[in-house]
Amino acid sequence: MTGNASLRLAPSRVLVLGAVLALAVPGTAYADTVSVTVKTPGATGGPASANSEMSTHADCAGGLVSGGGINQAVGTGAGANGNHVNGTSPSSDGTTEYTGSTGVVGTDVTHWLGIGGSGGQVNASFSTSPYAVCFTSNLINHTQVVMNKANTPTTGATVGRVTATCPADTRLLGGGARTTPGNTGGFKTIASFPTFNDSAHSFGAKAAANGETNPDSWSAVGWDSGANGADYTYAYAICSGSGIDVGGATVKVRYAEVSGPTTGSTGQTATVGCGQGDGNLVSGGAAISGGSVTTTDFTGPGSHGDHLNGSFPSTSGGAAVGDGTTTAAYWTASAHTGGQSSPGTSTDVWALCADDGV
Repeated sequence: MTGNASLRLAPSRVLVLGAVLALAVPGTAYADTVSVTVKTPGATGGPASANSEMSTHADCAGGLVSGGGINQAVGTGAGANGNHVNGTSPSSDGTTEYTGSTGVVGTDVTHWLGIGGSGGQVNASFSTSPYAVCFTSNLINHTQVVMNKANTPTTGATVGRVTATCPADTRLLGGGARTTPGNTGGFKTIASFPTFNDSAHSFGAKAAANGETNPDSWSAVGWDSGANGADYTYAYAICSGSGIDVGGATVKVRYAEVSGPTTGSTGQTATVGCGQGDGNLVSGGAAISGGSVTTTDFTGPGSHGDHLNGSFPSTSGGAAVGDGTTTAAYWTASAHTGGQSSPGTSTDVWALCADDGV
C-alpha cells in the first residue's frame, strides 16, 4: 500500500513543481512577437536641378511604421558632392509632412518619406530610395508620432538640434528628422538618433550609447553653410500607443562610430546590428559629426559642406536590403564630405532592437 500510495502521489508532485517553475521563469513560456517587413519602391531620380529637393515615399501594406530610412545615389564627378539628405520622416499619406503644431501629430502611421536635396551642382545619377520599416507586435498594436521643431540653426556651420520625447509610459520605437527650407542648397539634415530626455544625456544633446535600453527621445540636427534665420529643424519620435502596458518590453540600442570621411569629395559608411538576445531590428539612425557623440554634446563635422547620403536597413556588409525583406538585422549610415577636407569628422550609426516581452 505504501508503495502504491507513493506512485499515485508522484504525478501530482511533478505538476506542482512544473507550475512553480513556470511562475519562477515566466520568460520560458513566451516568445518575442515583434516582427518587421521592410518596404521600398526603389530609387526615384533627382533632385534634377541645383538648390532644390525631391520627395518620395515607402508604404506599409501591413503593420505600422516603427521607423524608416533613405539611401541616395550620388554618381561621380564634381556633382557628387551636391546630393544630401533633407529628410527621413513619417507621413500620414506618403505626401503630407508633419511640420505644423508640435506634440502628438499622428497615430498608427504607415508611410515614410525620403527627401533628397541638392547643392549648387547636380548630375544625372542622383536618386533617392525611401525605406519603411513595417512593425507588428501582439503587444504594441498602436503607435503615435511626436514632433518637435525649432528655428535652428541661426548661424552657419553651427549645430541646430531639436529633440522629441515620447509620452510617459510608452516605448520609443524609432524616429526621423527634417530640415526646411529645401531650396537653399546648403541646409541639410546631418543627424537623426535615439537619446534620453535626462541630464545624463544633456536632454537630447548626447546620443544613446551602445547597450543602453529604453531611450525615450529622438534628436535631429540641422547644418547649414550659411544660415539665414529661416532655417527650421524637426525631430520625430515614433512611440508606442497610449494605454499599452509596455513594462515588459525592452528596446536596446546598438551603436558604432568610425573615423571619416576626412578628405574632400569622399564618403564613409558605418554599420551596426542587433545581436542574439537583443530583439528584432525596428529602426535606426545616422550622423556625420565631430565624434564622441555618446559622451559629449553633439558637435558638427569638420566642414560646412559635410552631409549624410543614407540611413537605412542593411545587410551586415552595409548593402541596403530589398523590398519585402523580413530578416533585416543591421542599419547603415552613409556620410560624405563636400569639396573641402574635413578633419576630425566621424560617421555614426544606431540600431534599435525591440523585444515586446510577450
